[in-house]
Amino acid sequence: MQGSDQLIRVLGIETSCDETAASVVAFEPGKEPRILSSSVLSQIEEHAAFGGVVPEIAARAHVEALDGIVEAALEDSGVSLADIDAVAATAGPGLVGGLIVGLMTAKAVAAAAGKPLIAINHLEGHALTARLTDGLDFPYLLLLVSGGHTQIVLVRGVGDYQRWATTIDDALGEAFDKTAKMLALPYPGGPNVEKAAATGDATRFVFPRPMKGSAQPDFSFSGLKTAVRQAATAVAPLSDQDVADICASFQAAVTDTLGDRVQRALSRFRTEFPDVSAPAVVVAGGVAANRQIRARLEALCSKNGFSFVAPPMALCTDNAAMIAWAGIERLRAGLAEPDAFDFVPRSRWPLDSVSAPVVGSGRRGAKA
Repeated sequence: MQGSDQLIRVLGIETSCDETAASVVAFEPGKEPRILSSSVLSQIEEHAAFGGVVPEIAARAHVEALDGIVEAALEDSGVSLADIDAVAATAGPGLVGGLIVGLMTAKAVAAAAGKPLIAINHLEGHALTARLTDGLDFPYLLLLVSGGHTQIVLVRGVGDYQRWATTIDDALGEAFDKTAKMLALPYPGGPNVEKAAATGDATRFVFPRPMKGSAQPDFSFSGLKTAVRQAATAVAPLSDQDVADICASFQAAVTDTLGDRVQRALSRFRTEFPDVSAPAVVVAGGVAANRQIRARLEALCSKNGFSFVAPPMALCTDNAAMIAWAGIERLRAGLAEPDAFDFVPRSRWPLDSVSAPVVGSGRRGAKA
């Protein structure tokens, strides 16, 4: 189907964490891509009591919900399974129980319908979403800030990625969630830390800016999380104002750190791609919803002559439309794996296979 000039419709399935999702996306040359349906069932309530995602609970919830979600996505799209050109499913990285549920379901659907199966890297879904929503041309930079990942990636083409920075410990979304849990704020942490910070004094606590000014381009948030715990312990018992001030100070430190790291990437892009007349930074992941962080990133991009591209929030967080779209991109580029029915889910699966692991490897593959 490489270079196909015909209508392509792909069913996407996403189960890498705590969203059960299915979507049908259509592409026809000369026309804008269309999301024909997008069904997402969140598991936030199931995990709220634990202050984070519990893998076993997530996997069971996917098993219970996925068949109905796929059926709903097909019905909403107005497209029958017989008219789908391929089935794309997240095969990693993520929680392995959820990945097994999604990929096995996709294999069964594709086999029963006699359709090709495309195993998709979840991160590639995020990396290519801006081409679905904004028609962005290569190359561009991706800043992925979520519960599981904090990375800056150079997106040169479909299947052609280079990681420029990653976290050497916690992902930023995880740091938000753990900060919220320490302060007895509800899950998910990101929105609740931001809400508390709105009435806080960001100068009251002087938290570290990990890696700021470092020649190493990566992120680190574990020391910042430790500093929050120490501050909370020092002023306990915490009043509402104490919590607000800690949140505001934490958010300020995170924003400063991200700004410093992204500035390095923008300067490097200018050096390596001086002929790109309209460079862009794409932001994805749940943390991208934070207003203070977005404002800093938008200001940085404007100062450096970059476009700031943030897909709609529903497409920044985990969803199946981005997986279906990545399947379309791979079909058009002739990169769909012919033996995807033999693909085994991968809890670790770096988008960039060239850069050396930052924090080592294990039997499941590179850690970051």
